[in-house]
Amino acid sequence: MSKGVTLLEIIVVVIIIGILASIGLPGFGRMQEETLNKEAYSNLKLIQEAERLYTLEADHKYPPDPQGPVSNIDYINSYLKLNLSKDSNAKWTYAVYNNGCAQATRNGADNRVFFLRIDKSGDPIKDGGCP
Repeated sequence: MSKGVTLLEIIVVVIIIGILASIGLPGFGRMQEETLNKEAYSNLKLIQEAERLYTLEADHKYPPDPQGPVSNIDYINSYLKLNLSKDSNAKWTYAVYNNGCAQATRNGADNRVFFLRIDKSGDPIKDGGCP
């Protein structure tokens, strides 16, 4: 009796592994993108809460706003006392408006955009857009 593996058996194993990989990889990509979306929304909520604290400390005035939305991460971190990633390979770019709205834009091919703003009652509004 031979104790080796035939070429046919190796081909069958490779085909089965290929089928399993083709089923699993697209699901992994979707899960990774959903995680990135949750990261953006979480950071927007963090920015929103930091803005609330800033306005309480600064007599109900939003952070200084030179000429429209602020997207400089150092500026956002400094005024809102945050520690958002400054990595050049960051997946998201954030912008803060002086009316309580924050925006996250995906750095990549799809350019997804998430908005989070506060209405007059102080409740968050998702994906409403920033003026």
